[in-house]
Amino acid sequence: MSLEAAKPGRSATRFAGDSGPLVARAYHRTLAVIFGLAFASLGPQVQVLIGSRGLLPIAPLIASLREAGEIGFLDFPTLFWLGASDGLIGAGIWLGLALSLLALAGLWPRACFALLVPLYLAYSVAARDLLSFQWDNLLVESGMLAIFLPRDRPLPWIHLLFRLLLFKLYFESGIAKWQSNLGDWQDGSAMTFYYETAPIPTLLAWYAHQLPEWWHHFESRAALVLELAVPFAIFAGRRARLAALAALSAFQLVNLLTANYGFFVLLALALHLFLVDDSDLRRLRARIPWLGDIPPLGRAPRTRARLVVAAAVSTLFVGLSLAGALRSFAPPGALREAAKSIIEVPGPFRLVNAYHLFSHVTRERIEPEFQTRDGEEWTPHHFWYKAGPLDRAPPFVAPHQPRVDFRLWFYGLGFRRGVPEYVGVLLHRLCTDPEAVQPLFASELPAEPEAVRIVFGRYRFTDPEQRRESGDWWSRTWLGRIPDVRCAAARGR
Repeated sequence: MSLEAAKPGRSATRFAGDSGPLVARAYHRTLAVIFGLAFASLGPQVQVLIGSRGLLPIAPLIASLREAGEIGFLDFPTLFWLGASDGLIGAGIWLGLALSLLALAGLWPRACFALLVPLYLAYSVAARDLLSFQWDNLLVESGMLAIFLPRDRPLPWIHLLFRLLLFKLYFESGIAKWQSNLGDWQDGSAMTFYYETAPIPTLLAWYAHQLPEWWHHFESRAALVLELAVPFAIFAGRRARLAALAALSAFQLVNLLTANYGFFVLLALALHLFLVDDSDLRRLRARIPWLGDIPPLGRAPRTRARLVVAAAVSTLFVGLSLAGALRSFAPPGALREAAKSIIEVPGPFRLVNAYHLFSHVTRERIEPEFQTRDGEEWTPHHFWYKAGPLDRAPPFVAPHQPRVDFRLWFYGLGFRRGVPEYVGVLLHRLCTDPEAVQPLFASELPAEPEAVRIVFGRYRFTDPEQRRESGDWWSRTWLGRIPDVRCAAARGR
């Protein structure tokens, strides 16, 4: 076989079709918007998350890791090893926004993504549990592939890798649903709980929850079809891909309308661009001005160095994707352990990931409510977005993702297992430095409360009759509380 025949671009052409420069430009611009939204959402929260007065301060953690000497950059890959002052934390957000705007304007977008990926990874790693959602990993992985995506010529092999990423996102999530230990997707019960128990549902989720049970059972099984069967059309011909585009986009539209998952839906829709051809975008160009002019097609010199880069990136991406899938979905045994060892080193960098979105649906919603005491009376303090006041409608907040509101949903589900670090720090801040955490709360915090505590309530959507009578969107049953925290002791008095 000749070197020319072995080129990844040639072998990938039949699967990548006519996906080329127009698709690349549309994707670059869309991804730039999503990076900008991610940094814009993170900016107002970042000091509360990892600043010196935040819930998981990064500077003392870096100092302790450096002193211990057991964990380094390869294990904890964040740029904040170079400096973690509040000023640098804030400056990084502005840098991310500036790079996103440059990429949106079409100025060196691949170089911008080469800087945006480690920058966003730095915040994701530093914030630990508060910035560890699967769409955070997906943004890093999507940005990494965008570095290799040219906008002035066809390059089929990288377009094929994007389709593989899209396949992973859906098919692996389908496998996770099929393997759910509750069997809730197979028996059809998952969607009877989903709208009510999503971390931050929207107003429309209340209405969707009221739909007949038979419809929810249909939705549950339809989700399995959409994630286990439809993704194979990603590698098929144009008509099959366009059908998959319509089905999967409708699926994401339901997510967008009924739950707040930050920028996830927008990022999934951006990856859907690789289901269309340049010829499809040419037909739409007159209606979509931001696609810009049709770029002049160029052709890069066919050098051995380019072949080596293409082969190396493709091999690593496919190999690590397969290893990640085996680690996540293979039965316990030697194969799973071997896959785990393969991804142990590159894993912390989140450049290639496995996905298991909504693998099962929790059947109850338990919300922590933070309260302060002054005298004999306890005062509740509600967060801006998570379920709290019974008469407050579920909000539309995406693409913004309120990280603490979202993460507290997980704490509520496992509150009997103890208090996670960020919750313990939040209780301490309520006693000693309420100003630092005031942005999280819709009501004003007292300057020096006598005590703070968390009480837990099981929340359920009201039915239409209850809503007409009470005006409430939620009903609540109190379950228990953690011991009171005496603020005098916390303040060292």
